[in-house]
Amino acid sequence: MVHRILIVTAVAAEADSVSAGLGLGGAELIPLPGGLVLRRHADSPGDAPAGSAGSPGSPGSPGDGSAGSPGGRLRVDVLVGGVGPAAVAASTGTALAYTALTDPPGPSGEPVEPYDLVVSAGIAGGFQPLAPLGSVVISSAVVAADLGAQTPDGYLTVDELGFGRSVHPVPEALTGRIAAALAAAGRPHTVAPVLTVSTVTGTAGRAAELAGLRPGAAAEAMEGFGVAEAAAGYAVPVVEIRAVSNAVGPRDRAAWRIGEALEALRHTFELLGKTVFLELEPS
Repeated sequence: MVHRILIVTAVAAEADSVSAGLGLGGAELIPLPGGLVLRRHADSPGDAPAGSAGSPGSPGSPGDGSAGSPGGRLRVDVLVGGVGPAAVAASTGTALAYTALTDPPGPSGEPVEPYDLVVSAGIAGGFQPLAPLGSVVISSAVVAADLGAQTPDGYLTVDELGFGRSVHPVPEALTGRIAAALAAAGRPHTVAPVLTVSTVTGTAGRAAELAGLRPGAAAEAMEGFGVAEAAAGYAVPVVEIRAVSNAVGPRDRAAWRIGEALEALRHTFELLGKTVFLELEPS
């Protein structure tokens, strides 16, 4: 069985770090509508031990109908999806639709889900002291922090208004495996809600407001909920993984640690490419 992963970032620097960490060699570049480009990475048959998934004669080998690298065990598509929840939802939906339409059917001719897992990845602001700079946050939930309405009695989520959802929970079994892989390598991390905002926080007052509205949240970024909404349309599990580059609060560019966060992102996907991504249950 070939494990198929879609990783979506906002910008190219994040995608470069993810691709470098995966260590799967050069990517096939697949043009998508709207000027998007899917970077398709796959392992080779020689990387699969005899008798394992992907070795000759086992599921995932040529002729079994699996989508992915012929004879390999892992196919990872990396997409630069754009900044903000709207842009990245459209981009992620495009990648999901393309893969659903172009991947071959299953062994018995049945349709298959386009991916086994979708990951929203990149750097982010961390709520202090939960998520120190350079650490990694694994989402226990992907939360739209400002999707709702202000009322005289306070903020109401879109759920409370009866118009939709603002939270995508992430299965504990998945976050637990990711956390275990990072812990085994000594990579500092936390498992907590990650907030999606349309406007990045720039004041102490807004940071305190968000922390009060969403207790326990460890990070904020701008894309996770858009990725999660697109994945939900195809019933594909989703998780958000963020390396912390700055503290949520007053903007202090001199204190940002973008290079350190990008290296943490690279190391995280190096670890996951050797562990969790090879252990996924097929969708």
